[in-house]
Amino acid sequence: MGTEGYSPLVLRKAVRQAGKAPSFQDASDDLKELLDVSMSPNHLAKLAERVGREWAAARDADVQAFQENQLAADYAQPPQVAAVMVDGGRLQTRADTGVRGVTDPGWQEVKVACCQTLSSTVHATDPQPAPPAKFLDPIAVARLAAEVKARGGKAVTRSAKAAPKPARRRRHKSRRPRPRKLVRTVVASLADSDTFGWHVAAEVQRRGLDRASRKAYVCDGAKYNWTLFTLHLVAWGFLGILDFLHLLAHLYGAACAVEGKGTAGAWALYERWLRQAWSGQVPELLAGLRAGCEKLGPAPEGCAEDDPRKVVADTFGYVQNNRGRMDYPEYRRLGLPISSAPVESVMKQVNRRLKGTEKFWLGGGAEALLQVRAAYLSEDGRAERYWARPRPRGPAVGSGRLRPVA
Repeated sequence: MGTEGYSPLVLRKAVRQAGKAPSFQDASDDLKELLDVSMSPNHLAKLAERVGREWAAARDADVQAFQENQLAADYAQPPQVAAVMVDGGRLQTRADTGVRGVTDPGWQEVKVACCQTLSSTVHATDPQPAPPAKFLDPIAVARLAAEVKARGGKAVTRSAKAAPKPARRRRHKSRRPRPRKLVRTVVASLADSDTFGWHVAAEVQRRGLDRASRKAYVCDGAKYNWTLFTLHLVAWGFLGILDFLHLLAHLYGAACAVEGKGTAGAWALYERWLRQAWSGQVPELLAGLRAGCEKLGPAPEGCAEDDPRKVVADTFGYVQNNRGRMDYPEYRRLGLPISSAPVESVMKQVNRRLKGTEKFWLGGGAEALLQVRAAYLSEDGRAERYWARPRPRGPAVGSGRLRPVA
């Protein structure tokens, strides 16, 4: 029996479920049903937070070792292809007043990085010079643009959602060989951007991603994403790639702003811009967006976010600022990903556990649980390595003990 009064096996299962289930109550119910073990949600939260803090300390020790050029490598040989993708989300926090109830609620940003090794092929020419059919399907594009906009923090009302996706017959045809994921690891934290950059850099070096023959950094146009890239990954030769799905959503919104949403003219304009972006014709794309800005006129100061003039101006700025990260034919030729969908998938799984209208976290508790969630979302045996380390001794957590279910 360990410090907490549970066997190592029971403690591991309890902490894993606390980090995976939608809530501590759900985790408590799962343990009762599946293991015949009764733990109150509050007690389970204390256990998970204690272990998460231990794992956060292990992470911080790795970061310090990296900063001192003493971080031990954790790979037999460097990978051929690597990708780092970064995304952000939000969770609700509350003040630690020592009493029950929510005091001083607020939002805090969660930063997540998805670090992958990949298998892919280098081609002599662009293996897919034409855009995928789904990017030229009006219903699919409207839905995709709405989803990307919603992930940016703006809710999509039921009336604004695209029509239900019609059933499609499965087509049996050869598909373009895409980069195939081998091993994924996840870094997650509430830390500020500077600190999180060191977390990511340490993970990249620990896994040898910096020594890959081909390596990409894929994310949307958020400023802090590219600050991290400049400070930590440029020197290692990573190629910065603007996520194509975010670009698509911007182009679709701008085309609708110029020609009117739902019109044939808007779709024709979107399709032209989409094809230019896909083929890396950035000067032509910028010229078209500039013409759209001139057609509508300048956006007045203080106008609404959905003002057509502002939508088009913002899209022009988005492409202008990221024009050096849009050589998509070359990225496809090198067998590199052009979408940050993997990290957005991870972000959804993190949000499922930590984000909700009735979830208000203390900062330390949220950071601890993020480490548990990230460890179990990682595919390199990280959680098992953490459990194999000697754990610090300390007082028992709470007064409850293992009790069989009646």
